[in-house]
Amino acid sequence: MQDTGPTRDVISPLDPEGRAQIVDRLYEVALDPVRLEDLLEVWEGHLAPHRAGQADGALPLEDAEIEAHLARAAVFLDRFEATRPQAAGRSVLEDIPRSAAFLSDGGSVLAGFNRAAAVAFGLKPGARLADLPFEAEDTEVLRAQIRKVAGGQAEKVVTLRIRSRITGGPVIVRVGPVDSDRAKPLALVMSTELVWPEGFAQTVQEAFGLTVAEVEIVQGITLGLPVKDIAEARGRSPETVRTQLRSILSKTETHSQSELVRVVLGLMDVAQMPTGGAVPLPRSHGLQAVAFQTLRGPDGRRMEFIEFGHPGGAPILYMHLDYGLIRWPASAERAARLRGLRIIVPVRAGYGQTELHPKRADHVAGVAQDYAAVLDHLGIRRCAVICLGADLRFALRLAQDRPAMVQAVLGCAAQLPLRTAAQYDRMDKWQRFILANARYAPKVLPFLVQAGFSLARKLGKEKFFAQVNGGSSADMATFARPEVREAILEGSEVCLGAKVSAYEAFTRECISSERDWSALVEAAKVPVVLLQGDQDPQTPVQSIRELMGDFPHLEVTFLPDTGQLLFFAEWPQVLDRLEALIAQN
Repeated sequence: MQDTGPTRDVISPLDPEGRAQIVDRLYEVALDPVRLEDLLEVWEGHLAPHRAGQADGALPLEDAEIEAHLARAAVFLDRFEATRPQAAGRSVLEDIPRSAAFLSDGGSVLAGFNRAAAVAFGLKPGARLADLPFEAEDTEVLRAQIRKVAGGQAEKVVTLRIRSRITGGPVIVRVGPVDSDRAKPLALVMSTELVWPEGFAQTVQEAFGLTVAEVEIVQGITLGLPVKDIAEARGRSPETVRTQLRSILSKTETHSQSELVRVVLGLMDVAQMPTGGAVPLPRSHGLQAVAFQTLRGPDGRRMEFIEFGHPGGAPILYMHLDYGLIRWPASAERAARLRGLRIIVPVRAGYGQTELHPKRADHVAGVAQDYAAVLDHLGIRRCAVICLGADLRFALRLAQDRPAMVQAVLGCAAQLPLRTAAQYDRMDKWQRFILANARYAPKVLPFLVQAGFSLARKLGKEKFFAQVNGGSSADMATFARPEVREAILEGSEVCLGAKVSAYEAFTRECISSERDWSALVEAAKVPVVLLQGDQDPQTPVQSIRELMGDFPHLEVTFLPDTGQLLFFAEWPQVLDRLEALIAQN
């Protein structure tokens, strides 16, 4: 069973205002992962003061209200992933999934409209401005305002109140300018007419635990219908609907109809949110295709791995980090072959097509057993290990379990088990956001990681890398090298690809890395050499120097102008040290 640490009474450090701000940001992230950095700022602002200065064993965050909202927001992130289209393009209308909206230059034919407008206004391809369900004189007033706004002859935004011939009720329209490459300038017209997206009823029901009848009431409230009209449509009394509404407010943990509408309308966007930003993976710098090989582990799980380098060379086990970096720069892979090194890269549980371990399994022990299974399958009895980051714990556990198998361990930009909150505070904000929460708020982490993966899909992995690692100029310079960029983008497809999203595995990796695995380091019997960067945004020099005093048997060397991507930046030095280790042992 996986160690979950000592049981303790926990009191949330959040005040009502802080909790409300965090909950708001959670839902904003669920409907648009680009807002993840906003959540980061609010989260840090409210929790960092409570974490600062605390020693190991500080109380983790447990907040029942936040946990409830996390579960609901995660439902919408799941829908976001499930409905993500493959097309990279994105128009201004696709940014408006729930409100009826259209583009027009004031001429007779509309330049475009969204699905909500098609449903709410009954529009079809080739629709004309006169087809809108407004009185003729209202349509002409709207046409005139569109021409003025688009041509820059009116206020930047004009608001009109028009009555719908379909519902008989008022429709508020907002006319604003929009960039376009058309000869005639366009205006964007947004309305207050809303459409309940297809499948959204099921999403709301799952997220809040509502009955079918309650979902129908939520839909009516969201679309602006008064209680008496909802009751009439359902064949119930207004008092019955009010009683059901009180149950809805309780289940959704909202306190008024307006708050209910705000939450539901905000989350409605996710049902149709398109994404973009991904670019085709490069294949222009000599990286050769490799075949994935499969086996069944001792527990029956499917596992896969790749190999490159010299088929008959000295076996090297390479551990791919939680980002799934299974490939090397093309020149490094060629050099491995020339140096007589056989590189074996097992794909870890939950990455690529390797199946996850059972949820309660000991993560470190399970990963080490998987590595041993691949080596046994290949008939390899002894090898050296290259590991990145906190993968050091897997290498040391493998050496502990199979002492005759591991010849030596070479860690690149290794993470050691951290001791204090101050060591988290030294990290750059993105690394601290994930890893500090892995330690102090593990129940929150799955949502944060899932949101991060959704953000990476939306921005594209290259832009996402720049956002997360922009604090290390060394890493940015390394990633700018075409060979490195190609290796990272191609390799990480087992973590985040067209048909793969390993956010659950990534979450387990993070939580595992932030538990105390000092005993593994202290018990190491094999030679362990660590090459560390002087610009590592996750494990700064000061933190490594502090921890070196706890683990004097480790050999540590700092390489200048390197960060977390030390291996990719200085692979010739890494292979030189590796060959020296093999020769000595």
